[in-house]
Amino acid sequence: MKVILLQDVKKQGKKDDIINVSDGYANNFLIKNGLAVPVTEGSKKILDQELAERKKIEDERVLNFTQIANELKQKEILFQVKTGKEDKVFGNVSSKQISEKLKEMGYTIDKKCIKIENPIDSLGTHNIKIELHKKVQFELKVTLKK
Repeated sequence: MKVILLQDVKKQGKKDDIINVSDGYANNFLIKNGLAVPVTEGSKKILDQELAERKKIEDERVLNFTQIANELKQKEILFQVKTGKEDKVFGNVSSKQISEKLKEMGYTIDKKCIKIENPIDSLGTHNIKIELHKKVQFELKVTLKK
């Protein structure tokens, strides 16, 4: 029997997959527990509509993130830091500080999206990677000055 999964089912498939399972397993476990529905023309149409709607929403999100990325690529974030002997910076700049600075500029970017490969602990300009979406990644310039 062919069924459409409504949730991820271990060792069977992911949500919205159409899988072929035995009649007993489908009726007594998957359908009974609300994990799947039988494949019919109606259920297939509903699945196609939901997938198209999700794709449209995802495309809008990617477009929005791309616009933000294009704006931020041209900008630079400036941090005034305290230094010691030989211009050694006290501490370093974290992703949280960068996120807060972006928020002040009008961009709400989660600190988890900011990928800092090397610690930002010296004066000068540093490039950091920001990943807004798996399809939208860019580099942002962060400058430290006394």
